Amino acid sequence: MIRVAIDGPAGVGKSSTAKALARHFRYAYLDTGAMYRASAWWCLHQGIDLDAPSIDEQQVTEAVAEFFTGDHFSIGLDPDAPKVMADGEDISEAIRSSEVSSHVSKVSGIIPVRHLLIAAQRATILGENAADSFSEGRGIVAEGRDITTVVAPDAEVRVLMTAREEVRQARRTGQSAAVSAVGGEDVAARDRADSKVTSFLTAADGVTTVDNSDMDFQQTLDVLVGLVDDAIETQEYEQFAANLADYDLDETDEQLIAGSRLGDQDALPAAKPVGVLAVVGRPNVGKSTLVNRILGRRAAVVEDTPGVTRDRVSYDAEWAGTDFKLVDTGGWEADVEGIASAIASQAQIAVQLSDAVIFVVDGHVGLTDTDERIVRMLRASGKPVTLAVNKVDDAASEYMTAEFWKLGLGEPYGISAMHGRGVGDLLDTALDSLKKADKTSGFLTPGHLRRIALVGRPNVGKSSLLNQLAGEQRAVVNDLAGTTRDPVDEIIHVDGEDWLFIDTAGIKRRLHKVSGADYYSSLRTQAAIERSELALVLFDSSQPISDQDLKVMSQAVDAGRAVVLVFNKWDLMDEFSRQRLERLWKTEFNRVTWAQRVNLSAKTGWHTNRLADAMRGALESWDKRVPTGRLNAFLGQVQSAHPHPLRGGKQPRILFATQASTRPPRFVIFATGFLEHGYRRFLERSLREEFGFEGTPIQISVNIREKKRR
Repeated sequence: MIRVAIDGPAGVGKSSTAKALARHFRYAYLDTGAMYRASAWWCLHQGIDLDAPSIDEQQVTEAVAEFFTGDHFSIGLDPDAPKVMADGEDISEAIRSSEVSSHVSKVSGIIPVRHLLIAAQRATILGENAADSFSEGRGIVAEGRDITTVVAPDAEVRVLMTAREEVRQARRTGQSAAVSAVGGEDVAARDRADSKVTSFLTAADGVTTVDNSDMDFQQTLDVLVGLVDDAIETQEYEQFAANLADYDLDETDEQLIAGSRLGDQDALPAAKPVGVLAVVGRPNVGKSTLVNRILGRRAAVVEDTPGVTRDRVSYDAEWAGTDFKLVDTGGWEADVEGIASAIASQAQIAVQLSDAVIFVVDGHVGLTDTDERIVRMLRASGKPVTLAVNKVDDAASEYMTAEFWKLGLGEPYGISAMHGRGVGDLLDTALDSLKKADKTSGFLTPGHLRRIALVGRPNVGKSSLLNQLAGEQRAVVNDLAGTTRDPVDEIIHVDGEDWLFIDTAGIKRRLHKVSGADYYSSLRTQAAIERSELALVLFDSSQPISDQDLKVMSQAVDAGRAVVLVFNKWDLMDEFSRQRLERLWKTEFNRVTWAQRVNLSAKTGWHTNRLADAMRGALESWDKRVPTGRLNAFLGQVQSAHPHPLRGGKQPRILFATQASTRPPRFVIFATGFLEHGYRRFLERSLREEFGFEGTPIQISVNIREKKRR
């Protein structure tokens, strides 16, 4: 059960907001102020003189005690009909009269009376914990004085609503014609009278202050709904996390589970400009080892065969307070057939995607012809270069760096990527050159715009679509393999919103294994996908779907980006071709049946108006987070209905699950044993059916945990 306690001075809108909050969550509603008003009404009804110079407090206390314990009083907990009854008579309107309003503070100021009402209020709140209560055990919203500090100091949500005095007076005066007729209730006088026995103008420890002076009703309600949602999340988290109490957890587990408690969404990438530092060199010179040393973890994978490494991998890095992007690249080597010119062309593309370069050479091998070819390309690029001579493991080996002075790249830094020797001095120099670079790649991505990458094979219509959306001819991307052009960024206004579109050159189908041009075309597309939040993957509907089409699509999915599949030139399709494509959809696209699909014509603009809604829907799913409690409750139902198959006489059981992150949604499941791939696919389908996630990949990982040893 969730208990919501709302305190505050007169005129802040406690009652109306509390009722709306109770309706929203189907909770009970308790107006504790009505209980004080009813007490004053009862005393007046019993003929007690509340205007006497010296009120008989004992007489008032006994009358109120009889009222609440003698079955004279009852109060409704329905927020739509919170009736106050006295001996079967509805006094809900009577207690709002000016006569009662002017005397209620005199009754509430008597300490024994307050103790009686506090006990009655606590009993009412406790009663909502029962399954047969008004809220069926869900919760209650109680508002009034003392509620956050005395009546329910341990409530899951405690709020002090407040507003400036002039705002409260204006609201109070306009609440009802009856009150307005007598000039309105003086909230300042009411506050002074009540403050003699209670404190409600400042929040106690653990109480959230909500100042709604400049908020409208809906804004105030939204704030309170958010607080209750967080409380529900916390309570459900504690309930389901208790399943892990008997299991061994490591520090990473504890952090992951604790982080799921409030379910903070990942922040949008900051618009902070950062430079890109590329590490280049031949195979086996230690590039990936150096990358791992800089990152402080084993992240980069070494690939020594030219043309095999398919992706340029970038990492967020930091050194001496400077944030930057660190890029690891595949090794370059000229083979016996003499493709040095192709290597230089490939290297030029990789370098142009960066702002500065660390050129790594091997001190043991010495200077090679391939090193000199790469140096000529680096000079032509104009990018600042820092020369690292690797495998200089001790001071006695420093002599190996002397040979590399002849490259003309400045001082060669002798380092040991394996042991870390000299890496600090190398980075200091490289980052100094990065700071002086003409540009930083971070400037290409305004932080407040959603970033959309246009990807696909050549001639599928990427540039045509860009021009159609822009309503004019924009920059054209060269489709030739091996081109040196960076992806083109264009800010385009689509359907009332600005978007950052990243147009890329087309990826040509690989002609033979030793050709490196396709690799670098793929590299540029992958770089654009990594910078984007959503990939528009274009297909030419008039042409057969190729392996390269599916590869580009897989790149976007594997990068964890939201995806919209765009089938261009749909207007050229006849009925047979459309049926053929529908059959392919069920076979070749089975991996991405969750992706949103738009059939259009980039040339004529037919159905391009459908793109904006598809992009918004996919990005909304990409950002979506499922509360921990709701996730565990759902997986519990799924597991009960469809338990994991028995394997070796054992049946793995899900203990706890949390959504570890968004963009894309990533779920971590704690289980007693290995969950087979087929069962994970079943869980993914179930999650999609229940929560949507249309247009985004979702990732599921399983942490297997064993019971603690006694």
